[in-house]
Amino acid sequence: MMAAMMNPMAATQNAATAGMPTGMSPSMVMVPRCMMKVEKCAGGMKMTCECDDPAACTMMQNLCAMMAGGMCSVCCTMNGMTVCCCNMTMAMCKCEMTANGCCVTCTSGDAACCAMIQACCDCVMGCMKTGCTCCLMIGGTPIACCVC
Repeated sequence: MMAAMMNPMAATQNAATAGMPTGMSPSMVMVPRCMMKVEKCAGGMKMTCECDDPAACTMMQNLCAMMAGGMCSVCCTMNGMTVCCCNMTMAMCKCEMTANGCCVTCTSGDAACCAMIQACCDCVMGCMKTGCTCCLMIGGTPIACCVC
């Protein structure tokens, strides 16, 4: 009799993927490609993401607005392997919209935290110079992806 009972999770999963193209799970998101500039600033670092495509720019700005207040992180990969991942748990991050993208500033008033943030900035800049793909995430959701 137990085998005849329906698993509610299986029904939910099938209903959630009913309209999805094959090979795409419901948790996947299309990430806008952009140009990313990473630089040190007073108290931390600043990441500026700019898109030439207006649709990609709008999508990135909407993702930033939806995820505002979440933890910011940057993940650098090369050939599909993670090279580094910097989680800005020590920083106060704020996202501001620009004319063709967004600017994420991660800062801290604490000298030790500021040093960690700027070390992460150096790491990300080094990865970008050598050809890594960098993904900016807020709250674990990819906001922008760039190949430099």
